[in-house]
Amino acid sequence: MKNILLLEDLPEIRAWLRVLVLQVFPGSQVSEAARVHDALQLVDAQRFDLAMVDLGLPDGSGVKVVRALRDRQPEAQSVVVTIHDDDDHLFPALQAGAYGYLLKEQPRDQLMDQLQRISQGEPPLSPSIARRMISYFSAQASRPAQPPTVDHLMPNVQLTEREREVLLRVAKGFTLPEIGVQLSLSRHTIADYVKQIYRKLNVSSRAEAALEAQRLGLFRR
Repeated sequence: MKNILLLEDLPEIRAWLRVLVLQVFPGSQVSEAARVHDALQLVDAQRFDLAMVDLGLPDGSGVKVVRALRDRQPEAQSVVVTIHDDDDHLFPALQAGAYGYLLKEQPRDQLMDQLQRISQGEPPLSPSIARRMISYFSAQASRPAQPPTVDHLMPNVQLTEREREVLLRVAKGFTLPEIGVQLSLSRHTIADYVKQIYRKLNVSSRAEAALEAQRLGLFRR
């Protein structure tokens, strides 16, 4: 992998991913983008062998970049790196051309191992994602149905149970590392959850998040 694109809007996570991919693919040229728009400009300007793509970005979904790479650079391999493990994010990404799908909450060593499989011709998939895919297609064999479409990428106004757990701890004043320890997740994963929560609730500060947590009744849990 000589040229790699990193699409991630949180600087801390982007830096973490950069170190990770350079360990797996030493000597590679890494280009970074924080928004869909910037990533699309890079796709038009240069060729990539690999793209590490987040899904929830300030100006849209990373699926758009996955699709652009499939159409404009079919030799490039797109790997989604996200916190989302649900069908409404997984299947649209795969339909758009994603070669792999990794969850940020995995241990670093596991992520590196899965990325190394690319050189062996194996798609990098988190174990839970592989199980979800097998379960989904096994169900389709007995009950044919259309897989989720890209239209389902519209953000859900409801918070997931994990997002509620994170929001409650943010509202109580815990730091990201403290929340990570409490939920057995990395600081990077917690930061991504906070990003998604703030976006869903349309808030930009811990104080506003605390008010939303109170409105949602989380302190009564």
